[in-house]
Amino acid sequence: MYTIGIDSGSSTTKGVLFDGKEIVNKMIISTGANPRRAVSKIYNELKEDFEVYTVTTGYGRDLLEIADKKVTEITCHGIGASFLCKDITGVIDIGGQDSKVILLDNDKNIMDFLMNDKCAAGTGRFLEVMMRILHQDIDDLDEYVDCENPVSISSMCAVFAESEIVSLLANDKPGESIAMGVIESMCKRTANFAKRLPIEKHIFFSGGLAKSKVICESLEKNLNLKVSTHKLSQYTGAIGAAVIGAKKVGIY
Repeated sequence: MYTIGIDSGSSTTKGVLFDGKEIVNKMIISTGANPRRAVSKIYNELKEDFEVYTVTTGYGRDLLEIADKKVTEITCHGIGASFLCKDITGVIDIGGQDSKVILLDNDKNIMDFLMNDKCAAGTGRFLEVMMRILHQDIDDLDEYVDCENPVSISSMCAVFAESEIVSLLANDKPGESIAMGVIESMCKRTANFAKRLPIEKHIFFSGGLAKSKVICESLEKNLNLKVSTHKLSQYTGAIGAAVIGAKKVGIY
């Protein structure tokens, strides 16, 4: 018996196959314009001939009719982060469309959470747009901004920040320094948002942006707390969903 956890996000759809002890297989694809198709593709690719119990989460959690259970992303990110990193007290997830802060108790149960889905300036989509203006690939972010001093980005709105960046480029400010300024602005905003909850000691950083060493370091500096991540950080929600399924069928 295996479980499948699928996290249907605004930018990417992630899925994992779990045997109750470890992640046996994983898959990530662009959500694109048809999230239902993305969820179905992940499910079919991971299921193969296995007997599975499937749990879905994320914005498109209702799109897979065959799913056995649907769970909110807050719950899944809390459980998934605890699976990947045992001694955390909270979770920060910067997704494509929103950012989330989750407070955990000593037993890794969710005590409280905050979600910012009203402003794009603290999301992965904002950084993608900014990097597109700079004609750079977001996957090369760390190399691009290496050892650069940030240019101050004063705008607190994604729309105005975009105009500010265009103006900075017109004034011959280096793209690398602008990108570092965007990172600093985004991490400062995320840290201020997170500090509205009494999170202390040790934070887990989940989501695709957690792959960036520069963003992790900036977030840690602005939080003044230890920030950890994991090579599977982008799959945190899907892992949490799979663990929930494994508990349900008694293999975890």
